[in-house]
Amino acid sequence: MIASAPRPADLTADSWQEWPHNRWAYHHIDEVLETRSVGRGDGPVLGLTYGEILDVPGLDGRLEASHTDALMVLHGREIRLERYLNGMAPESRHLLQSVSKSMTSAVFGRYVAAGAIDVTAPVSQYVAALRGSAYADATVRQALDMTCAVAYDEAYADPRSELQTHDRSSGWRAPHPGDPSGTREFLTTLRKDGEHGRAFQYCSANTDVLAWILEEVTARPLYELLSTDLWAPMGAEFDALATVDSEDFVLASGGVCVSLRDLARFGRLMLDRGTADGREVVPHAWIDDIRRGGSTGTDLAAMPPWHGGGSYRDQFWLTGDEHGCFFGAGIYGQCVWVNPQTDTVVAKLSTFEEADDDEASTQHFDLVHRLSELPRKPVPPEH
Repeated sequence: MIASAPRPADLTADSWQEWPHNRWAYHHIDEVLETRSVGRGDGPVLGLTYGEILDVPGLDGRLEASHTDALMVLHGREIRLERYLNGMAPESRHLLQSVSKSMTSAVFGRYVAAGAIDVTAPVSQYVAALRGSAYADATVRQALDMTCAVAYDEAYADPRSELQTHDRSSGWRAPHPGDPSGTREFLTTLRKDGEHGRAFQYCSANTDVLAWILEEVTARPLYELLSTDLWAPMGAEFDALATVDSEDFVLASGGVCVSLRDLARFGRLMLDRGTADGREVVPHAWIDDIRRGGSTGTDLAAMPPWHGGGSYRDQFWLTGDEHGCFFGAGIYGQCVWVNPQTDTVVAKLSTFEEADDDEASTQHFDLVHRLSELPRKPVPPEH
């Protein structure tokens, strides 16, 4: 256990996400925000071993340039590369930002497979409070695939944006007079902007709608579901954390915090079609649905420039390349990247200087993709 670095003296509720404060805050979230534990339980840890360490010329410079906090390359169950920087250690838990969306999806898939949630049904069938909102006639599938038409500006630096109001309502920023009192109330204020299902629109509110559906269906908070339905059966090594608002609602769109090794284990779970040590944690059918990708009939003009093609499905990004890679991604440089062809997972935790720096993100994903291609052990075909 390493000694914790001191909290920056000038860190505030509105500055912790910004450079340079994020360099400390992202792996000290429980000292910044209200959190709940996502317990790993008392079961066995999914075993990893150390393999031959990859020799990657120029890696140190690229890690420094992308403000990397931790990096792992996992080939099969062999750790081929493991780096900790900026005061991080194996037990450190780092904010995932929107990789949290992908973890929420893994839990959500269990309830779809069990028949408790119908993805073709309207969101309002499960959450009556949303009947007067943008989500009144949006389907669960449209929320999963980010094709809801919502008046929501995902502008991280604009205090007038819905994203910042979302942050303030969830406890991530200091509240303004008249702000909604919690994430649920904020979601009810959103209005429709166009026709659902026609175009891709990345909207973090959609994931919190999915979390609300899970709460209604199970009568349990998301941090409990993440623990019992994902973290414990997956074989996590450390407890995770999830940020909550004043009403104990998890910010599913960005508030999960995990260790590097457990992030890689999550990627391993996805690569193994949801199975960990013989247990089906995430339904095979859900993983297969993710890997098929999003609808080719959807307008993808709003895809970010760093994505470079592919599609979005069930809160995961897909490259559409010959390797069939898919991944979870979060602002400021968070990523869990799965390469089925090389049987490799790359987990990277970072703290960029800007939230939506397209150039930095392009370099970040290029590095992750290249690292995933280095181990080239043949993978037998699926049966």
